[in-house]
Amino acid sequence: MFGGTVHLIGKIAVIGSCYQPGPPKEIMVSGAAPAFCNWRSYEDYGMKIRIFPRWVTWQIALALPICATVAVGANPSAEQALQLAPLQTDVDYAQPSNDEAAKCRIRAEKEKGGVGWVVEDANGMTLRRFFDTNGDNVVDQWAYFKDGLEVYRDIDSDSNGKADQYRWFHTGGSRWGLDKDEDGRIDAWKAISPEEATAEIVAALANRDAERFARVALTTKELPSLGLGKEKNEQLAEKVEGLTAGFEQLIAKQKTVSPQTKWLQFSGNQPGVVPEGTAGSTKDLRVYENVVAIVQSGEAHGQIPIGTLVEVGPVWRVIDLPVLDAGKQGEVAIGFFFRSPLANREPVVAGGQAEEAQKFLAELEKVDSAASQAATSEELAKFNARRADLVEQIADQAASPEDRAMWLRQLADTVSAAVQSGAYPDGAERLEALFEKLQKNAKDQELAAYVRFRQLSAAYGLSVQSPNADFAKIQTDWLKQLEEYVAAYPKSPDTAEALLQLGIAQEFAGQEDDAKKWFGRIVETFPDSLAARKAAGAKRRLDSVGKTLEFQGKNAAGGSIDLASFRGKVVLIHYWATWCEPCKQDMTTIGELLGKYGRSGFAAIGVNVDNTAEEMSSYVRQSRIAWPQVFEDGGLEGRPAQELGILTLPTMLLVDQQGQVVNRNVQAAELERELKRLVR
Repeated sequence: MFGGTVHLIGKIAVIGSCYQPGPPKEIMVSGAAPAFCNWRSYEDYGMKIRIFPRWVTWQIALALPICATVAVGANPSAEQALQLAPLQTDVDYAQPSNDEAAKCRIRAEKEKGGVGWVVEDANGMTLRRFFDTNGDNVVDQWAYFKDGLEVYRDIDSDSNGKADQYRWFHTGGSRWGLDKDEDGRIDAWKAISPEEATAEIVAALANRDAERFARVALTTKELPSLGLGKEKNEQLAEKVEGLTAGFEQLIAKQKTVSPQTKWLQFSGNQPGVVPEGTAGSTKDLRVYENVVAIVQSGEAHGQIPIGTLVEVGPVWRVIDLPVLDAGKQGEVAIGFFFRSPLANREPVVAGGQAEEAQKFLAELEKVDSAASQAATSEELAKFNARRADLVEQIADQAASPEDRAMWLRQLADTVSAAVQSGAYPDGAERLEALFEKLQKNAKDQELAAYVRFRQLSAAYGLSVQSPNADFAKIQTDWLKQLEEYVAAYPKSPDTAEALLQLGIAQEFAGQEDDAKKWFGRIVETFPDSLAARKAAGAKRRLDSVGKTLEFQGKNAAGGSIDLASFRGKVVLIHYWATWCEPCKQDMTTIGELLGKYGRSGFAAIGVNVDNTAEEMSSYVRQSRIAWPQVFEDGGLEGRPAQELGILTLPTMLLVDQQGQVVNRNVQAAELERELKRLVR
């Protein structure tokens, strides 16, 4: 039936010199199971072992029985485990040399609800993790790490021995791919960011892969979920109808993008929101207009206009074909939603950019690559300084004012983030110098406002990192600077965020009237901004005591949860996330109080703000949480959190039997006292 020998190493079966084409098969291996191994599947002491076509010599099986306990000396070797590779090829993960692999170690690990193998290097840093998560003694997750962080995972969600989901994490990105036919090729995206969507489009061009483009293209079936008005919906339907067919024609004749072309960066201004009610729309829609992918082919750099991206749940979709004709790049779209003209851009890959700018771009890529290997904070600071130099030089060489603005915005964003993370302390002064330079030019006032806000944020972040920080003074100065910014740039998009920070600070300081003033100003001045939704919700929450609260949401399965259906009970609404440890402590208290007062009319509704329903469901299942849980996409920026302006976790509201809020910020320690007062 197959060549080679079956070996039992610890709790995982390993096949020597085995290759079996075709679908997985089950065979029986004679002989008694080792005494230390509590195999779940056996018959007359023979063990079922699956053979997979991707196996090579001495590779650990991709889905095999694994036990909850391990005998000393029974482990497979780390070298054998390290031979496994991700099913998706575009994964940057730790791959030790042969000498390094010989020093690695493998150990069994048992967690609540699962057991598996963990491979570590000589310094104890995790390299691999192969795990059985559902207790059926079959590995169903294969995780790969880099620099101690998990960057990718193959998942067998239906426990049939074959991966059907692929996820990227941490520095690996945020993609989540689905493989319905389990052939190792992604069929659809469950989650993908706008940046990653543009990288997929570039890869589709480079590999002449129309199916890959189709996976990030908006379809007519998805149009109803956008909630557009009739006229706009019809226009967009016509636009996307032949999108995939158009891409097939494009790749058949294009010679600009080669298999060696690679995606470097995403270029685009901040996303905007088409608010509910616009031309008859029934919901808010997040949009990126005039998106560009910066690419490299050999030594040449260029830009590929991507057009418009729209958010469909956790997936970003493209509605335009990429433009490769240099003569048409200045015509890309005026923008489907915002009607903002796209400036003429230089030809993609084939040339057009100044030779000097290309040199800077090439060096920028080298600096980014080297920075990821920086061993000390001093080295990282030097890389960040050099990167800032290059970006500013690229901006000076830009072919148009729009390109210059794009690079300077990127400079402000990256430097501010580096300062606040402690990776570039001198960056705060650099941003201040850039702001002073831009402020002197009347044509650069919009850019100056953009840089100023990030400079203030960087300076604030740097000040709180000081070991002798006077936090009271720092906070006072920060609020004063925000007020000055609001006065100087009343119409800047960042002013909405500055006003939100002022409102949050005043709420935390107990100055609720002042907080409501700032929140109200956001709603009045920037009604279409994301900050306005949060501010309106926060104002509603601050005014909620004594008022009837209307609150509805969906659970992870798509069902509805309505506070109105709990009339006659005292209800606790608990906002939480799996990454919030105090939230988890509160849930222990909530569970105990439900056991004590549940029969007397106490109920609870959880509102989870994790990024994915999987994270929430896994914790709820493992912790045996019995009360209903609201989950909708968006996390703290999602609708359930926005409607009440949730700013911190945990946040708990207590509602009486008539549906009126009696405490909009109840603490776990005072919850039982409140219940004794309210519950009969």
